[in-house]
Amino acid sequence: MPAALTKSHDLLARRQRIVANGVGVFNTATVDHAYGARIVDVDGNELIDLAGGIGVVNAGHCPGPVVKAIQEQAAKFLHTSFNVVTYEPYIALCEKLAQILPHGDHTKAMLVSTGAEAVENAIKIARQATKRQAVLCFTGAFHGRSMMAMTLTSKVDYKLNCGPFAPEVYRLPFPNFYRYHDQTSMEDFVVGELKRLRESARNVVAPDNLAAVIIEVVQGEGGFNVAPKGYLQGLREFCDQHGIVLIFDEVQSGFGRTGRWGAYEHFDVTPDISTWAKSLGSGMPIGAVLGKAHIMDAAAPGTIGGTYIGNPVACAAALATLDYMESIDINRLGESVGNTVRERFEGMQRKHDCIGDVRGLGAMMAMEFVHNGDPRQPDADTCGQLVTACAERGVILISAGTHKNIIRVLSPLVIEAELLDKALTIMEEELDRIVEGQSS
Repeated sequence: MPAALTKSHDLLARRQRIVANGVGVFNTATVDHAYGARIVDVDGNELIDLAGGIGVVNAGHCPGPVVKAIQEQAAKFLHTSFNVVTYEPYIALCEKLAQILPHGDHTKAMLVSTGAEAVENAIKIARQATKRQAVLCFTGAFHGRSMMAMTLTSKVDYKLNCGPFAPEVYRLPFPNFYRYHDQTSMEDFVVGELKRLRESARNVVAPDNLAAVIIEVVQGEGGFNVAPKGYLQGLREFCDQHGIVLIFDEVQSGFGRTGRWGAYEHFDVTPDISTWAKSLGSGMPIGAVLGKAHIMDAAAPGTIGGTYIGNPVACAAALATLDYMESIDINRLGESVGNTVRERFEGMQRKHDCIGDVRGLGAMMAMEFVHNGDPRQPDADTCGQLVTACAERGVILISAGTHKNIIRVLSPLVIEAELLDKALTIMEEELDRIVEGQSS
C-alpha cells in the first residue's frame, strides 16, 4: 500500500476487524470530509464522486443552507416523537412534498426514516385500503432490506438464508426491453408484456386478491432499467380496472435525478402511492410516503409510523434541501448531467463491443457489459476491473445489476462540467486499457 494511503489502509483494516462482514463494501474509498462532488479521503487525496452515496446527495455534499438548517434545528430540539408532540417542520415538509409531487386533487403524506420503511408502510396502507393481502412486484426490483421490502426485492444474493419471507408476494418479469425484446419493436414488446400482465390474473394471482402492484419506474439496483411508457400506462389501466393500488418506488429516482422531481412525471402516469428517500435529506435519514388522500387515510390511526418518523433535524434538512434544489434548478442540472454522461457512454459503446447497452433517464445513467453482444451473457469481470481501476485514479464508481455487470452513475447533480469530464475521461482511458489487455 502506497504511503499516501496509509491512513485509509489502517481505517479499512479496523473496519474488517470490527464491522460485520455482511455490511457491503462497494468501494474501498475512505472519507475525511466532502463538498460538492468531491470526497477528500483520510490521507488527503481528493476523489471525484460518481456514486453520490448511492444516489443520496443529488444536491451535493454538505450544501451550505442544509448544514445551517441542521445546526439551527439541532439547537432547538432533537427529538420529541411526532406521535407524542407535533412539530412544524414535519407538517411543512409534508406540505412541500404534496406541492411538488401531487397525487391527484388531494395529496397526503407521512414521513419515515428510510426507503425500506417507506415501502413497508406503503404496503400496509394499500392492504388496509383494499382489504386484500397480495402484492405483485417485479424481477430486478430492489425495495429494501426489512422483511416485506426484502421479500419484494428480487436479487437472491441480498437475502441468502433469510427466509421464510413474507407471504402473498408474487412476481412478474420486469419489462426490460434490452434483455427481453428479441428483435421486436418497442411497441410490440409492450403489447406482449401487457398480455403477460393480464394473463397473470389467471396463472399468478387473482386481481381480487391483489392489494397493490409495486414497481420502480427506473430500477435502481436492478441496473437502471427504464419501464416503457406504454407499459406503465397499461399497468395504470389494469390497476384501475381491478381496484388495485399502484405504488411507484422512487427512492433512488427522485429529486432531480431524472430531470424531474419524480421519474413518474415523464410518463403521464400518476401512482396511487409513491415512496421517497435518499436525496430528500442530503444524507440525513428521512423518507416519505405520498398518496391520494382517500387511500392514505384508509390506514387506521396508530397502524403506520414509528418512534423516529420524520425526525425534526432530518425534516429541517429536507426542507432546506428542497429549497436549495429549487434555487439551483436541480431538474435542469439533472438533464444536463444526464446528457453529458449519455453522450460519453455512447461514445465508449461505439468503441467497445463489450458494452451491450447504454440506458437511463436524465442523470440516472448506466452502461451494461456483456459477452458477444448478448444481454444474457453478463460480463461482470470487465465491470469490476473498471470500478477498481477508476478507484486507483481517484474516481468513485459503483456497479449494479443482478450480475454486477452494470456501471451506474449517481454523481451529485451539482458536479462541475470540468470535473465530470475529467471523471468520464478517466473511465474511458481505463476501459480502453482493460479491453486492450483482454485482446492481447
